[in-house]
Amino acid sequence: MFDLRWIAVLGLSLFGVLLSFDPAFAFLAYVSNEKGNSISVIDTDKMETVATIKTGQRPRGIEVTRDGKFVFVALGDDDTIQVFDAKTRSDAGNLPSGPDPEQFALDPAGKFLYVANENDAMVTVIDMEKRTAIGQVSVGTEPEGMAVSPDSKMLVCTSETTSMVHFIDTASREVVGNLLVGSRPRFSEYKSDGSELWVTSEIGGALAIIDPATRQLKQTVTFEIPGLRSEAIQPVGINITRDGKLGFIDLGPANRVAVVDGVTHTVLKYLLVGQRVWHGAFTPDEKYLLVANGVSNDVSVIDVAAQKVIKSIQVGELPWGVAFGPN
Repeated sequence: MFDLRWIAVLGLSLFGVLLSFDPAFAFLAYVSNEKGNSISVIDTDKMETVATIKTGQRPRGIEVTRDGKFVFVALGDDDTIQVFDAKTRSDAGNLPSGPDPEQFALDPAGKFLYVANENDAMVTVIDMEKRTAIGQVSVGTEPEGMAVSPDSKMLVCTSETTSMVHFIDTASREVVGNLLVGSRPRFSEYKSDGSELWVTSEIGGALAIIDPATRQLKQTVTFEIPGLRSEAIQPVGINITRDGKLGFIDLGPANRVAVVDGVTHTVLKYLLVGQRVWHGAFTPDEKYLLVANGVSNDVSVIDVAAQKVIKSIQVGELPWGVAFGPN
């Protein structure tokens, strides 16, 4: 039987993943392939796919434990989160996610995992030590974008159909605030210092900059690309550097990643990537950003310092998300 008690000790968070790896190691990227029912494993030293792991049905949200030993992937059509041993690349059990999991967020304290149940208008809360679902929170229709504040006190969930950001107190597991944003919000991410919350609106074509303290909108960032109709510009994934100085916004069928100044929120440039760019992740040393291109079935590698695309790597069918572990 798979035992998850180690998770409480490890502590899980996206920031933990980024901060804990020794940059002397090579890094492995794990890419969920939504239609391919697989995970592609990329060696970032070789800049190529070195393995393929078969999964259950419709893998989307994906993360890696801080020590790189386990990979979690949400299986939307199997109503579970599948766990893999990163070393052996073998199945290591499942977590009770609730119906149709898409995105999930790992508590920085390592105690809870929060899962968006897209078809159920719910967020499922999983106790990682007990390996059980301990509660659900009712939210708007089609929940998706999930983020936990750096202090673990607030959970954010976006609902696509109701175009809202829901603020959930993690202690009481109650919605304590709502904010209307642009149409079809798809993803949310806190700055590492907790000073801002960024939320993309896919159909609204914009990025909302939110003050987490007041839960109010500070600024709306829009995108204009010469030669493209506005409806083709559909922001989805967000990656913000640890120092908060740069943000990279994946613009879906625009086939671009927008580089945004993290202080002024000015759009600095657009990077041409593959077709229908969806989500991405930094290497733990933030030297590179890898983004998944769903229609072209590849991953674009962006040199963060140079702000340019340097490589395309073929992966499985309909790549959705990217997560990192050490080699």
